Amino acid sequence: MSKYRTALPQLNGELFLTDGGIETTLIFHQGFELPHFAAFDLLKNGEGREGLRKYFQPYVEIAKKHGVGFVLESATWRASPDWAEQLGYTPEALRDANRKAIELLREIREAHESDQTKLVISGCVGPRGDGYSPDNLMTEQEAERYHAGQIRTFAGTIADMITAITMTYAEEAIGVARAAIAADMPVVISFTVETDGKLPTGQTLKDAIEQVDAATDNGPAYYMINCAHTTHFDGALAAGEEWTKRIRGLRANASRLSHAELDEAVELDDGNPEEFGTQHRDLRSSFSHVNVIGGCCGTDHRHVENVCRAIAAH
Repeated sequence: MSKYRTALPQLNGELFLTDGGIETTLIFHQGFELPHFAAFDLLKNGEGREGLRKYFQPYVEIAKKHGVGFVLESATWRASPDWAEQLGYTPEALRDANRKAIELLREIREAHESDQTKLVISGCVGPRGDGYSPDNLMTEQEAERYHAGQIRTFAGTIADMITAITMTYAEEAIGVARAAIAADMPVVISFTVETDGKLPTGQTLKDAIEQVDAATDNGPAYYMINCAHTTHFDGALAAGEEWTKRIRGLRANASRLSHAELDEAVELDDGNPEEFGTQHRDLRSSFSHVNVIGGCCGTDHRHVENVCRAIAAH
């Protein structure tokens, strides 16, 4: 049985951390090969599962040290049918991988949760297509059908919520949200933006959030922004406008590079972890309701700890 599915504790406004760039750490720091950036493929053997456990450990320790909550995001960003087929997974093997991803997080929660550090388990859903450049755009109905299987699998576990990471266009986000609602799962939508603060389709963040809310009767519990540097989207967040209050989470990139530049990069750009912390502190001064913070490309536990320290010292 899920623990927080009917009452997500991060909605109370207290600070919650989440992890950073999982692929960054697994590839550049732990030396794993991830075909198609599919971290879930590590769940198939003991070495891979231990690598994932090792990945989450420092983040949980940071949350415990600072007495804040943490959202455990499953390593399933690529664990959907099209990507799994390219990796040779049968539908049953894919369902098993999604279940194993949640089981790993259950073990971590049982070992580390306390009254001061609540650990929320999230089933991560990624885009059907490329995370940087949307192609073969789906309708809302097609997106709901595509993502429903993975979401139903999560609903059959102890996962507390669904988080759709790196959504590039509103129709796919609507489909994910509807599939989660149909499965009685709270859902969070995280959009990515380009250097101009707009989605890869050219739609503004404001219009995308309002489109999803209108199509789902304000279905998402909240929204996030991920896979963009803070300087790419801070100008899009016009302080005081009502729609910005729907954004509770940030998972920014360490790098200021564009998506196209990151796609071509062969070396890790981990930016400046200390600066990463102060940038989030400054954003929080205008958007105090943003209370779920982690990282994305190029980030690791150092970046997340600097965020926590900077906010605590403010």
